[in-house]
This record gives sequence, C-alpha cells and structure tokens, in this order.
Amino acid sequence: MKILKRILIGIVAIIAVLLLTALFVNKDYNVERSVSINKPKEQVFSFVKQAKNQDQYNKWIQADPQVKKTYRGEDGTVGFVYAWESKEVGKGEQEISSIREGEQIDFALRFKEPFESNAAARMTTEAVADNQTKVSWRMEGSSPYPMNLMNLFVPSVLGKDLEASLENLKTILEKQ
Repeated sequence: MKILKRILIGIVAIIAVLLLTALFVNKDYNVERSVSINKPKEQVFSFVKQAKNQDQYNKWIQADPQVKKTYRGEDGTVGFVYAWESKEVGKGEQEISSIREGEQIDFALRFKEPFESNAAARMTTEAVADNQTKVSWRMEGSSPYPMNLMNLFVPSVLGKDLEASLENLKTILEKQ
C-alpha cells in the first residue's frame, strides 16, 4: 500500500509541476522559416498562390497519401477553402483570407481533429535578385492554459516541418 501511495503522490506531483510550469509559458506561438529559390518572384508567387499546389510540397498533406480533400471556391482567390480529413493528419481546413498580389498570401487555419484550434499562416515572396526569390512561411496561433505547455516544443517541431515543406517547394520549382 505504501508503494501505491508513493506512486500516486509522484503522479500528482508531476501533474502539479506541469500545471505550474504552464502558468509561465507564453500562450502565443509564432514560427517562421524561409528558403531561397532560384526562380523569379512572379513564378514562385504564382505557384504558392494556388493552395492545391501544397499537395506537391506540404509535409503534412504528404504524410498520408489517402488524405481526403475537398475544395470550395476558386483556387488562388480570397475565400478559397482547402479541407482535409485523414487518420494521420487529422481534420481541418485552410482558407485564403487575403492576397497581396505578388507579395503575400494569408491563410486562416481551422483544425477540427484531433483537437480544435485556430491558427494563421502567411506565405511571402521577396525578390532577392532577378532570378532568386526568398519565400517565408509563418504560422502563429494561441493555445489555452494548460495546453500552452506544448508551446515549449512548437517552434522546434513546427519549424522542422516548415523547413521540410519549403525545401520540397524549392526542389519542385527549381526543376521546372
């Protein structure tokens, strides 16, 4: 009985430490990664503006070849919605919320499963030279207490996924 009591006290202590730590962890997260692509800015922007093209470079969509996708609206325009449902990557949708032609695309992300959450994403293109473009992909959101404890790991995990997706994008566009 003493061992069971000690185990129970240990579990309660671990949970208390985690909950206490979460009080001091920022609820907001913001992760951005960039890549330089050896193609003109207009060509790069034209490609990333089409949300369906994410099938070719987005690490999360590629994680499950059986992902079920649905679309609403005209791709590459404000209001276009790309929705997905998968056992591997969950269920959710992204909507093109604004476009600054040749410069920036903003997305509203609505995750439904395995947990509900909203986030924002932004892709920007910047000419570095006539035939070189810097593409930046940014994601930001907020996690309620005590889920904000995960924000300790978000920059690392999300950052790696953004980097992998951007490297895929680079490879695809530079082969064209």
